[in-house]
Amino acid sequence: DGDTELRATQIALAEAETVHDAGRISHLHDKLNAIGGYAARARAAKLLDGLGFAPAEQTRAVAEFSGGWRMRLNLAQALMHRSDLALLDEPTNHLDLDAVIWLQSWLVAYAGTLLVISHDREFLDAVTTHTLHLHHGRAQLYTGNYSQFERLCGERLAREAALHEQQKKRIAHLQSFVDRFRAKATKAKQAQARLKMIERIKLAAPVHADAEFAFCFPVPKRLPSPLIRMEDAKVGYGHRTVLSNINISLEPGDRIALLGPNGAGKSTFMKLLAGLLAPRSGNMLRDSSLTLGYFAQHQLEQLDPHASPLAHLLRLDSRAPEQTLRDYLGGFNFRGDRVFEATVPFSGGEKARLALALVVYRRPNLLLLDEPANHLDLDLRHALEVALQDFPGALVLVAHDRHLIGATCDTSWRVVDGHVTPFEGDLDDYARWLTIRSRRSSKEDTGDDSTKPSAKAQRRLAAQRREQARKLDTRMAALQKRLTEIEQELTDPEIYEEGARSRFAALLQEQGELKKQLIDVEEDWLAAAEELETLKC
Repeated sequence: DGDTELRATQIALAEAETVHDAGRISHLHDKLNAIGGYAARARAAKLLDGLGFAPAEQTRAVAEFSGGWRMRLNLAQALMHRSDLALLDEPTNHLDLDAVIWLQSWLVAYAGTLLVISHDREFLDAVTTHTLHLHHGRAQLYTGNYSQFERLCGERLAREAALHEQQKKRIAHLQSFVDRFRAKATKAKQAQARLKMIERIKLAAPVHADAEFAFCFPVPKRLPSPLIRMEDAKVGYGHRTVLSNINISLEPGDRIALLGPNGAGKSTFMKLLAGLLAPRSGNMLRDSSLTLGYFAQHQLEQLDPHASPLAHLLRLDSRAPEQTLRDYLGGFNFRGDRVFEATVPFSGGEKARLALALVVYRRPNLLLLDEPANHLDLDLRHALEVALQDFPGALVLVAHDRHLIGATCDTSWRVVDGHVTPFEGDLDDYARWLTIRSRRSSKEDTGDDSTKPSAKAQRRLAAQRREQARKLDTRMAALQKRLTEIEQELTDPEIYEEGARSRFAALLQEQGELKKQLIDVEEDWLAAAEELETLKC
């Protein structure tokens, strides 16, 4: 129904057929062909598949789906509408990482004009070319994606004001970690991650300097090692096993992102770690000093709507002085009489802040965060990233915000096909793996069981595909190198001066063309890699 022109044409065609108007019937069939009407069902199915709906779910009644899935249906309907202008308000809010990656690819190829509101900076960087900044009742348009806007805005603010004390404190926190652990081999990777974070904060701090929200995690009372260990564990519901052969160990300082398709068991695994589910078999050892901070995917729904922020905290610590708790809540921007107000009228962002405050207050040594950034704006996400950088305990994170993952995690575990295994690679590698998996699944669904070539022919074909993949890999590296060079040139303040306008425009044009070329080359690389995987089977 999202394609309104298609529906209108179908209704007109039915009316013409009723009165046997041959001329109009012929005209309307031509129109259906011109607007892709005969392929509409396939187009709709492709959209639904990309947004996570399994083939069997695509014909179910809307009433059978939860609110989050209905939001996905609304998005699919908007994308189904063939348009010159797309207006998307927080399109990634109810999506998992897999669906966000798919939506990003779809929008990069969208031929019309896109106006999007989002708090996912990686998503914005990928799909936007301009940024409209609404601030203090004014609107200012910047050329470039969000990262380029952040740099330009930060440079402008830095020129207008002295270096912010808040920036110094944040960098000092991170630098202290680097100084303590730079020489330790086991912590070298995390120290390097914090060095990169320091560089990002130097650029971003002026942009977020007037944010009303900043906090840090209090140091846990104890940091036992390991916090949790599992051997050959299984977990599930009723008679159904969701995950099996789980062999993991969580140590203080571990920063793990859970990756996997929707419904693969990420939230189930988090519930197992949180102790809400018991292992069905195998061994699970939890240290007696383990203190959990668990932010569940639907944490906001667990808040008491009739209780105030202060009442929520008092339930955690009834002996704490009221003023101490009020000071603590002030760090989460609950000030004055706001601490006594019921949470019923609170916005999603305010509820998320309160839920985070409750998690932080427990002084956890293990943080389990399942989509913590939902409902958080960019300032709040930035504050969460900075706080997590200085957290000494272990972190397990499920998020569709790739910037949050990249800024806080240095290890990935993939949850797929009933198993939890380490994933060697970054989020770009994971996106490629998703594409290969999706293509393979599509072939299985269509019953593609074409005859395999002989063993000798397979070896020859495999060699050809390896060489093709190597050349494409070299081409991707060259394109990425040039894109990095362009991004570096765009960091030079002189490029934005009046006399450099032509050079600036040329760089932006080249950047756009190279990004399109990179997408095409990656597609070819994925096809070659997929065929190589098939030839190995």
